[in-house]
Amino acid sequence: MKTLVTAIALAGAGLAGIAHAQVTTLKKVQDAGEIVMGVRESSSPLSFTLGNNQFAGYHVDLCRAIIDQISKTVGKPVNIKYTPVTSQNRIPLVQNGTVDLECGSTTNNAARQKDVAFGLTTYVTEVRTAVKAKSGITSISQLGNKTVATTTGTTSVQTLRKHQRAQKISFKDLFGKDHADAFLLLETGRADAFVMDDNILAGLIANAKEPKDFRIVGEVLSVEPIAVMIRRDDPGMKRLVDLTIRNMMTSGELAKLYAKWFTSPIPPKNANVNLPMGATLKGLFANPNDNPMESYAVK
Repeated sequence: MKTLVTAIALAGAGLAGIAHAQVTTLKKVQDAGEIVMGVRESSSPLSFTLGNNQFAGYHVDLCRAIIDQISKTVGKPVNIKYTPVTSQNRIPLVQNGTVDLECGSTTNNAARQKDVAFGLTTYVTEVRTAVKAKSGITSISQLGNKTVATTTGTTSVQTLRKHQRAQKISFKDLFGKDHADAFLLLETGRADAFVMDDNILAGLIANAKEPKDFRIVGEVLSVEPIAVMIRRDDPGMKRLVDLTIRNMMTSGELAKLYAKWFTSPIPPKNANVNLPMGATLKGLFANPNDNPMESYAVK
């Protein structure tokens, strides 16, 4: 990691020499001794709350490792301030400087790259559909005249409407304020299906009162690269984030984190999400990149 710190220092020409009109994240953190981590409350196993301002998950652990490197780079311990974000406010909060490092479940796509920057892809999700096991629904072509839930601020329903098997059917959409609220719409029967990232669906089902009552079914609606999010036009922060992630991939540390959160029992109910690493993500660990979702278009 000494090499990482040296590379960051050289790339940024030293924090003391920063002459940008806009204060960089590293300079802000150095001055304040604090970094604001954006976290999600119900995006298990990537980022979720344990209550009492405690947060856990794959991306939370990853970001703590990044912050360890930030501490070494700025030359002093850095306090972490956890700030819950939602699908609606996460990008504005990064843009306006409220959040320094967003560690949730955000898809890297071309439109968002105009507003924010992303680290190397650390998870790849497939957008699919959760239903009640007894519903008989196995395909999106069966959603005609049904109610489909999703989370406010996400693009899942738009993605569903664009799918060729859904274009000739009519369904009602219903939005939850967050992922837990959207899943509750399905759980209580107010919705017949919940369209969302498969890892979020699996995490919610694993922690449901009766996990066996739910299934993830149907076609893959889109393949989406998920990454931590930072401010645009901040090359020093981008380089530090990417170098930390790349080193964790090379050393095997990130694969261990993946196993911890996706194939092992996790809090709060000691449930196992049981989502082994797929071929696409294994390929990204071998050859990292920060390509947007459009590079993964489902044919």
